Amino acid sequence: MVNLIKKGILLMAGVVVFASSCRDIGTPKPRGFFRIDLPEKAYKLTEVEMPYRFEYPVYGRIETDVSPTAEPYWINLFFPEFKARVHISYKEVEDNLYFLLEDNIRFAYNHVVKAEAIDEHIFFDEENDVYGMLFEIRGDAASPVQFFATDSVRHFLRGSLYFQTKPNKDSLAPVVSFLTEDLVHMIETLRWND
Repeated sequence: MVNLIKKGILLMAGVVVFASSCRDIGTPKPRGFFRIDLPEKAYKLTEVEMPYRFEYPVYGRIETDVSPTAEPYWINLFFPEFKARVHISYKEVEDNLYFLLEDNIRFAYNHVVKAEAIDEHIFFDEENDVYGMLFEIRGDAASPVQFFATDSVRHFLRGSLYFQTKPNKDSLAPVVSFLTEDLVHMIETLRWND
């Protein structure tokens, strides 16, 4: 009986040593995302005849908005490399500035359901009569960046960034950050054609 107990202990020790020597296969790696190579920043001035002009990235292209609801001077700034588009709409200010401002702020805050936070950046260029606000919507929102700019007398411009893919803040974060810099540059170079 003692020999049987000794053999049992030896067998247990052997199993423990064998089990501890096996490689730990660990947990599966989380799903990864494709690496995105971002182009070098460079800008050019809009050449289309509109009541406004600005500098936009050379890796983007301006297209006339042909949607059924489009109005004059509405354009899309398309970034094929990122499958992204900035819808830009223009309105003349005609005793409707308060409505345009409220409508655009409400439109940005409609994303609060999916947003983790909404950061506001104010633009105030008194020399060129450009006043505006940019909204960075953090989280899985359909439009992660929106903005508006106005001279508060005649012109009102608004824009929204959209991707042709399901929103995913983790995979889109580098591109959203990259394009946000371009939109800030666009607002800072915005001029009105009177």
